[in-house]
Amino acid sequence: MKAAVLAEDAERLEIRDLTLDPPGPHEVAVRLGASGVCHTDLHVIEGVLPVPLPAVLGHEGAGLVTAVGEGVTRVAPGDHVVLSWLPSCGHCYYCGIGRPDMCDEAFAIQMLGSLPGGGMRLRDRGQAIYHFLGTSCFAEEAVVAERAVVRIRRDVPFDRAALVGCAVTTGYGAVVRTAQVQEGSSVAVVGVGGVGLSIVQAARLRGAGEIIAIDRVPAKLELARRLGATAVVDARETDDIVTPVLDLTGGRGSDYAFEAVGRPQTIEAAYAMTRKAGMTVVVGIAAPQEEITLNAFAIPSASRVLTGSWYGRGKPEEDVPAILDLYMQGRLDLDALISRRYRLEEINEAVRALAQGELARGVVVFDPAGGGE
Repeated sequence: MKAAVLAEDAERLEIRDLTLDPPGPHEVAVRLGASGVCHTDLHVIEGVLPVPLPAVLGHEGAGLVTAVGEGVTRVAPGDHVVLSWLPSCGHCYYCGIGRPDMCDEAFAIQMLGSLPGGGMRLRDRGQAIYHFLGTSCFAEEAVVAERAVVRIRRDVPFDRAALVGCAVTTGYGAVVRTAQVQEGSSVAVVGVGGVGLSIVQAARLRGAGEIIAIDRVPAKLELARRLGATAVVDARETDDIVTPVLDLTGGRGSDYAFEAVGRPQTIEAAYAMTRKAGMTVVVGIAAPQEEITLNAFAIPSASRVLTGSWYGRGKPEEDVPAILDLYMQGRLDLDALISRRYRLEEINEAVRALAQGELARGVVVFDPAGGGE
């Protein structure tokens, strides 16, 4: 099968013919229908996020189950599934307290580049190729852990469903699960790519009274308005994105501010634009070595809540089907998030366009015979 491999010290993905071993116990083979191109993939290519290499990247996928290993009960061949890059174990401390997004075993898998239990199913002429986030869906096929698949309704096209594997679940969960945005409240969203636009839509669904979208790309700001933003701030026009938000909220600041960029400057700005006793939610992924600076006096005196949201604090087995139901009901727009579709051979163009800010989401679409729309 064909897959996009990132080699050590490489700056581009290389399309290679790889061998994919059949699924082992509690593993599932999936023929990919579509795979979204995410900033996390870009961070790995740019060397911002260190992972074991060589690896097949991609972690936002949907497809058709073609085979299952011994002991699999969650899905069967022929099922349509979304892949989850956070296959929580269900028995560690964090899973036990209802926070599967913090699962110790899932974090370990992400760092090791293997499947749960240490399995490696990707090979290039006998050399093992690492799995990225347990999914590796920049490929025609993938083998993943049983707990990394969520069965979905069959009437959702794979290119839309793939987005729910990361961007939409992350943005939706940040609003619904992490912040629990209240009706009539004010919301600021810094960065309106795929995740930020999902935050905008979820805030609208929660009945937010004011939704302020902040970005440097006019087309994304226009799309944010279409999806529910009541005001926009063009960051090309000012180095100060805090003051416009204060002006739009009567000098008080937003009740909730979501940072979906992953840069120290924008995290600090999101905190500053949050009202006293409000909540700042950091969703963007910064480089591990980067730090932010906050005024020490402001922490108690303003009493803002500053928190992160990893995968939207989601529970994929619940959130993915719920989000797809909202889409099919016409209440959440996944179609508008797809800026462009690509073939696997065009993956580097998709990465370039993402890096240049041209896309809300680019999606790699595979042969319709592989379970596409």
